[in-house]
Amino acid sequence: MTEASQALDLTFSLNSKVALVTGGASGIGAAIAEAYASKGAHVAVVDLNERAAKQQADKIGNEATAYACDVSDPESVVAVVEAVVQHYGHVDILVNSAGVVRLAPAEEIEVSGWITTISVNLTGTFLMSQSVGKHMLAAGHGKIISLASQAGSVALDQHVAYCASKWGVIGMTKVLASEWAGRGVTANTISPTVVLTELGHQAWDGPKGEALKRLIPTGRFALPEEIAASAVFLGSQAADMINGMDLLVDGGYTIR
Repeated sequence: MTEASQALDLTFSLNSKVALVTGGASGIGAAIAEAYASKGAHVAVVDLNERAAKQQADKIGNEATAYACDVSDPESVVAVVEAVVQHYGHVDILVNSAGVVRLAPAEEIEVSGWITTISVNLTGTFLMSQSVGKHMLAAGHGKIISLASQAGSVALDQHVAYCASKWGVIGMTKVLASEWAGRGVTANTISPTVVLTELGHQAWDGPKGEALKRLIPTGRFALPEEIAASAVFLGSQAADMINGMDLLVDGGYTIR
């Protein structure tokens, strides 16, 4: 039987896989952690808020564990990755979901807001990918899935730092995909539109949100579970040949 003709597991099972999910205590990260556990994965819930991470790990079960980490701090990242590898023995899937948003017109944004956005969204994604990636490369397999955004494909007003960070995440991921796929490690991004997390509701409920929905062909925002479904697919065997791609989950916003 050739490689191309081998039967694929189309149940999207993640049974016994070990997944490290940053930003896993809330929002999209929490939805992904929960979906992964439901598909059989053992999830390391990593978040700046250790208490919330512990609550999420207890909620999803299936041998989930919780860790505190500042993804923008190289020492914090290395320490957490080593702790996760020591506990589970390896990491099969990394999901980079930790992120921040600092919005302001380009001429007004504080330098501190720019630095924080780049440090968490871009540098943090790189640091975690590099640290986990070394273990994956040594093992000869792994999948890296990073949350980008529609803001990584189109310009959004008052998003200068956020757009820069997410364009960077997409570009960085393509380099990882090019360098590492031959050694068994694939890398992809997911780019959502507005997602109806708690923060999404706070930011987009009301007239501003209704106006934005009218620019989305499907006429609505995304649910956290829809982003999680994409992450389940990309983390599964069925996506083994997907590498270096940016999966837009935006209802068609960026096609216009």
